[in-house]
Amino acid sequence: MSVQDLEISVDTVWMLLAAMLVFFMQPGFALCEAGFTRSKNTANILFKNFVDFMVGSVLFWFVGFGFMFGSDGAGFIGMPNFGDLSFYTNAAGLPTEGFLMFETVFCATSATIVSGAMAERTKFSMYCVYSFFISLIIYPVEGHWTWGGGWLCNSEAGSFMMNTFGAAFHDFAGSAIVHSVGGILALVGAICLGPRLGKYRNGKSTAIPGHNLMAAALGVFILWFGWFGFNPGSQLAASGEVNRVAISHVFLTTNLAAVCGGLGTMFTSWIKYGKPSFSLTLNGILAGLVAITAGCDLVSPLGSAIIGLLAGIILVFSIEFIDTKLHIDDPVGASSVHGVCGIFGTLMTGLFALDGGAFYGGGFGFFGAQCFGIICIDLWAAATGIILFWGIKKIAGLRVDKRIEEEGLDIYEHGESCYN
Repeated sequence: MSVQDLEISVDTVWMLLAAMLVFFMQPGFALCEAGFTRSKNTANILFKNFVDFMVGSVLFWFVGFGFMFGSDGAGFIGMPNFGDLSFYTNAAGLPTEGFLMFETVFCATSATIVSGAMAERTKFSMYCVYSFFISLIIYPVEGHWTWGGGWLCNSEAGSFMMNTFGAAFHDFAGSAIVHSVGGILALVGAICLGPRLGKYRNGKSTAIPGHNLMAAALGVFILWFGWFGFNPGSQLAASGEVNRVAISHVFLTTNLAAVCGGLGTMFTSWIKYGKPSFSLTLNGILAGLVAITAGCDLVSPLGSAIIGLLAGIILVFSIEFIDTKLHIDDPVGASSVHGVCGIFGTLMTGLFALDGGAFYGGGFGFFGAQCFGIICIDLWAAATGIILFWGIKKIAGLRVDKRIEEEGLDIYEHGESCYN
């Protein structure tokens, strides 16, 4: 075996290990969402997380991978591959099937973010329709613009981004591509559904507590653990000094953002409400993780701590604003955690990047590219989400009947209960 073959083998093992860690985020999301909602809907929520991965895996393998990584010459969308992977050759020599699995778990993550925001009132059949379309077209298209070699991340001389901003859009592991897309779709879905029964009375928000904070806490721990595959794994290589240094740096920046996000939320809630909120702090940790995902490879450890801290603070005000001012019922805060903090982290990359960031003498070209990129990606998510959810609502109905919502989706939608 040559040295090059050994390096590719090491890189492949690292990529697949990272894919396993990202896959393990699925039970993290499931536990977190179930814990933050009521016990009568637990089986339904867990089931939807399985559906996201099952439907997403089949569709992304069959056509989504081609839409995302196939070449069309125009940069908008690739060509469907219909299960044939021969069109793709990885530049680093990584096996195509392994790379497909790595990208599949990212697609499933974006899809499952929406589940919590639409919890406790969505028809299971119609959620399956949503899961079908995000894996088929919504995620692969914006993924093609970016990771698929499309126009937003094209850093070649003479490209649109280089001519306009002097820099290409950068999202290392998916603050925008995965999380903000999921967060925007979550917000649109929650708006189309309307609030849960009893959530708003006389114009005021009424708390509907989740049934198991222990499950939510375990879910956050699992997500935190999985993020060490999500971010460092996006290096897609572990062999050689450059890669081992890069992975180590991303591990550090990822963890610092998480802990500072949690601390920011804990102290903000303590000051604002008189007591430190455990449930908000759990989301604050996720807010820090989401925010650092775009620039974890480019920012310093201090920069990552600042980004995480600010994300944790912003989260408290974002959740309150969406709930009490906009009267949008998001049971798990997905639109704030993934949408708002995903956008925030993407923009902060343009300021805190050691190479090209505005705070480090790079001017505002890179920041402009980040602003433009996040606008394009999230406008796509919002437009397709509105068409999809309003279309479902008008054609087949998106929401369960009042009696089903009152008595719980577990029994009426699935004929079984999580707790007996």
